Amino acid sequence: MDIGTSLLRLGLAALLGIMIGLERKLKNKPLGLKTCIVISVSSCLLTIISIEAAVRYGEMTHTMRTDPMRLAAQIVSGIGFIGAGVILKRGDNVISGITTAAIIWGAAGLGIGAGAGFYLESIIGALIILFSVEVLPYLVKKFGPKQFNRQDLKVTIYSNEENVFDNVLQKMKSHDMIINKMRVKDVDKNERLLQLNITLHQSLNANDVYSIIRGIPTVKKIEVETT
Repeated sequence: MDIGTSLLRLGLAALLGIMIGLERKLKNKPLGLKTCIVISVSSCLLTIISIEAAVRYGEMTHTMRTDPMRLAAQIVSGIGFIGAGVILKRGDNVISGITTAAIIWGAAGLGIGAGAGFYLESIIGALIILFSVEVLPYLVKKFGPKQFNRQDLKVTIYSNEENVFDNVLQKMKSHDMIINKMRVKDVDKNERLLQLNITLHQSLNANDVYSIIRGIPTVKKIEVETT
């Protein structure tokens, strides 16, 4: 492999890494632009080295059996350590970062593809990944079944009144909010806390939930978080 081909493959890997990294960067996700480029280019470089080393040392020692993808194969398992670092548990069985971890793995795959000389396949793969994380969710929300158009929220409510939580639950049910999990505890002598995991229909959003519950006079404080 000449130096021009190697530079072409590294450049393509960097370009594909930029494409994937920009999508995460625009959404303020843990995986940044620089990380994606480093993963993609490094995977490409290791693949080139793996292929070239197998060819070079195979010619030097005719009795040595070499695997051109031996080193590249370790990227797939090794990249899992980085992916695990962006998966976060926020409590109450709420997990975030799965998509970002998958994109890390995908960036490594794009780098391997470019390094092995599969240019068209790598480009198409990057476009499919971007379509899946950007366009497809919009299409599903717009044209998919209603059960796909629901949103999960975590709601935390503070109050000094004993019966306020009954009012909150009745208010939620009147707006067709589905309560999946409920937790009640005393914060101090005069204050109580209610935590709810709820599911909304497409017609409602987090701001609507905040406005509906904030309208109850006995609610002291409310926090609404998407999951």
